[in-house]
Order: sequence, then C-alpha cells, then structure tokens
Amino acid sequence: MWALIVNANATIISSVRPIGFITEAISSGVIDTDILLPDGASPHTYSLKPSDLIKIKNADLIIWVGEDMETFMPTVLKNIDQQKQIELMDIAEIETLLRTSHQEDKHHDNDMHIDSDHHHHGEYDEHIWLSPKIAKIIAKSIHAKLIDLYPNKAAILGANLDEFITNLSETEQNIAKKLINVQNRGYFVFHDAYGYFESHFGLKNLGSFTINPAVQPGVQTVYAIQKELAEHQAVCVFREPQFSPAIIKKIVNGTDVRIGELNPLGTGIPITKDSYSHFLFALTQELLDCLDEK
Repeated sequence: MWALIVNANATIISSVRPIGFITEAISSGVIDTDILLPDGASPHTYSLKPSDLIKIKNADLIIWVGEDMETFMPTVLKNIDQQKQIELMDIAEIETLLRTSHQEDKHHDNDMHIDSDHHHHGEYDEHIWLSPKIAKIIAKSIHAKLIDLYPNKAAILGANLDEFITNLSETEQNIAKKLINVQNRGYFVFHDAYGYFESHFGLKNLGSFTINPAVQPGVQTVYAIQKELAEHQAVCVFREPQFSPAIIKKIVNGTDVRIGELNPLGTGIPITKDSYSHFLFALTQELLDCLDEK
C-alpha cells in the first residue's frame, strides 16, 4: 500500500482522490494539491473534521463533484466565495455527457436493491471521474480556473494540460486493447459506479446487487442473487474493499462465478502527474484479473 501524502498547506483541495489525480496533473509545478477525504472514506457518509474545515476555509480553490456525491459539502461551502469553487456537475459540457443513475443499458430488472438503508444517488450518476472523456473536460476546467488564479504560470499550466490530454489519449488506446477480449464476459457488481467506464470501453455489466456490507445476507437473499448469476451466466461478481470477502464467498458458494475487487476511488495510489492514468490502468487490471480466462 502506498503512503498517503498530505499537504497541510495545500492551496487546492479536491474532494475525492480521483479528482485529485486530475488536479495534480494540471497544477504540478505551480501549487500543491490535497485530498479532502482520507483513504477508505465514503463521500456519501463522510463527516468533516475541524481540520477539514480549516483546510477548506484556507484553500485557494475547492474542487468537488456535486451535492449527491459529497453530501456534506453544500452546507460547508455556503460561506465560501463561489469564485473559489468548481462544482463539476454544474459544468455545461459535463452535463451533456451525464448518465442517469440506472442507464437503460444496465438492465433495470437485474438491479436488486436489498439494503433499505442504502444511500440512493440522485437522478444522475456522479461517478464522473470514471469517464476519460469527462476527465478531459475536468482538466480543461481546472486549467481555466488556475489561469485566472495564477496568470503568471500560464505556460506551465498549458504544458501540463497538453501533457495530460496526450497521455490520457494513449492510456485510452492501451486500455481498449487490453479489454477487447473480455467485452463479452458478463459480470455483476455490488456498487453501480462504473457505468461511464463500462460504456466507454464496451464492457458487459449485467446489473448490480445492493446489500449491506456489514450484515451477513439471509438465505433468501443468497438464493435470489445466485439465481441471477446463473440465469445471466455471469463470469464474475465484483466487490469493493468495504465488503467482507466472507459475505461474497457465501453468495457465490456452489457456483462457478469468480470474485473480483474493484477500487473506484483509487485508494492507495499516490498523487503524481501520472496518477489518473495509473488509476485507470489499475481498474483495468482488476477487471482482467477476474474476467480474463487464463
């Protein structure tokens, strides 16, 4: 596990780690960037600490996704100058690319919502950092804002943006080649977070199961999920780090379905200029580790 690098005097705050990856790529060599949420924290349920509030108050710029993702942010940002914020869901170019929370091609009838206490997203899927296309728009928006804040650093910022766009385009091509042989291998997830990535690279998500990660599922729940896995001939089911392996093993016990793990928040990946590409490659490898029949 890579060490988490924290910059106590950072002047740019990104709410979640993948947004910080993009921010660092553009701001590198100009200003420090920091991530608000620690590794392992959920943006849906995180409670800000006093030190977080100080960071936000002192930041030159705060970059966040939207009120249905970081539910704690709107109240905190009421007293922060609008010119010191970028709410990514409000960017017009991004709005035209948004997916609904359960896009038509995600098979509504396969979405089994079992945990009644689960947080429900708003109308749109806010996991926008998983779209390479949207990531480029985010980078351009951050670049434009930083040019306003630091006009004397325009040359460095421009070079950083060009490098990011070029590298990301190469990353997309490489990932597409890696995933081409698993595009027809169906799988289920326990968090409907990957729609942008799946759509971009033509992956076959059969649906999502929503269960409480802290509670052992009952017999009926296990049976219902196993029935879905069998009916749709799923190759894999993907959990996230917060899910106990024992719970998932119980669900797939007696089936040929493999268990994989996906990390949509880039947990453990250090903040560097190349982090966003590293993040996408890591997610790709996690998919291949389960879907690819070796």
